[in-house]
Amino acid sequence: MAPTYKPTTHHHTRPLKRLAGRRFQIFRFGRSNHNTMATQEKDKRTDEFVSPWNNFLASVHWEHFVFIASTPLITLYGAFTTALCWQTALFSVFYYFFTGLGITAGYHRLWSHRSYNASKPLEYLLALAGAGAIQRSIKWWSYSHRAHHRYTDTPRDPYNAHRGLFWAHVGWLIFKPTCQPGTVDVSDLKNNPVVMWQHRWFYTLAVIMGIFVPTLVAGLGWGDWRGGFYYAAISRLVFVHHSTFCVNSLAHWLGEAPFDDKHTPRDHFVTALVSLGEGYHNFHHQFPMDYRNATKWYQYDPTKWLIVAFAKLGLASQLKAFPENEIQKGQLTMQLKKAREMSDRLQWPPSSSELPVVSWESFQEQAKARTLVLVAGFIHDVGPFLDEHPGGRRLLESYVGRDATAAFFGGVYGHSNAAHNLLAMMRVGVLHGGMELEADKPQLPTDTSSNGLNAESEYGSDRSVPPSQQLQILRSSEIAKLSRTIRPALIG
Repeated sequence: MAPTYKPTTHHHTRPLKRLAGRRFQIFRFGRSNHNTMATQEKDKRTDEFVSPWNNFLASVHWEHFVFIASTPLITLYGAFTTALCWQTALFSVFYYFFTGLGITAGYHRLWSHRSYNASKPLEYLLALAGAGAIQRSIKWWSYSHRAHHRYTDTPRDPYNAHRGLFWAHVGWLIFKPTCQPGTVDVSDLKNNPVVMWQHRWFYTLAVIMGIFVPTLVAGLGWGDWRGGFYYAAISRLVFVHHSTFCVNSLAHWLGEAPFDDKHTPRDHFVTALVSLGEGYHNFHHQFPMDYRNATKWYQYDPTKWLIVAFAKLGLASQLKAFPENEIQKGQLTMQLKKAREMSDRLQWPPSSSELPVVSWESFQEQAKARTLVLVAGFIHDVGPFLDEHPGGRRLLESYVGRDATAAFFGGVYGHSNAAHNLLAMMRVGVLHGGMELEADKPQLPTDTSSNGLNAESEYGSDRSVPPSQQLQILRSSEIAKLSRTIRPALIG
């Protein structure tokens, strides 16, 4: 290929810059690619977190900083200078829920995740309520939130929890982004007339719904103009802000991970309580398009209840819910993982491959000096347990140097699971051949009374496996290794 070759098509004489929907850059041989390398280096730097404290004044997003910092100060001033009457207190709580649910049911579950469909009147209502929370427009909010889900806990996550609790809570707002934000598709929002109407008129709607309406309601309703401004408007706004911020911070720090622990989201009632039901965040990150954050009836999720009420009234439809079978798979996966972790922390009896093989004669000879008892083909040193045996020392000593399998498995007493597990920890050897060769050997009992357990049905055909190891959790790699070991034996 000549250095100046430019690929073309029959219909276009300009150089190709896109092939099969993918954009590429044309390199010309003999020319310096210094600019390209510089661009690549710049792109690389955008994924590296740079502390905003290194250049504080230049890093501050002043519009956000002034607004977020001033509202708590105004609230404090109002609390010391303005009496709170009961009408204003009740209205402030109502308006907190009204605007807060505009964020959770509207900005979050409707527009960010499309977890249900809303009628046009409901869309306008939620758009106005969300504007009253003054957290910027639906389009801006949803873009950041979709990026958060797509790039969770990475440098491209706008409120990356790995940068600390402060950053995830409010730092990402009051400082300019130091990393290239992740790109997401918001074409559906751009094509939504309600979303674009609110985006175009957001500042006007925010002042009207966030400041004017609560002040006017309290002032015209019961003459409390100052209370309407300081409590129903500003103080309520502070609570709504930090209620939402807690979903980005507290919900990634406090609680459990019952569905997946790959990322930081957690489930906790406290977070749900302060965020209008958004606190079951581990569930939400696993099943983001589910209109619910909480699936149990007793879990606090007023946003879910509101969406269901809208559906009953015919204002909402097509509520999306993840299949219960898949939800339970997620829970089971984590339960198995925790069980495996617990299993790895416990001490287990040695396997037969780790123990010496001893003949019957050698076993009897060594039993003259040690308290050795044979059970299910394993030789056990029961010396340290003689004085702790519930049946007494003499009973154990009567089986030293003998096969006590039948007696242990119900001939004398049907031992508990704990007894089987404890006995397995006393293994010191394996009998060659597995058992004493006696024609008149006593047989295992077959009754299922409380004192005579059926060993075959209770413990399976292999009585050498203690109950604690009857069910074991294996990783897929261990199963594959086991299969490779067993398959040649079966073929042979």
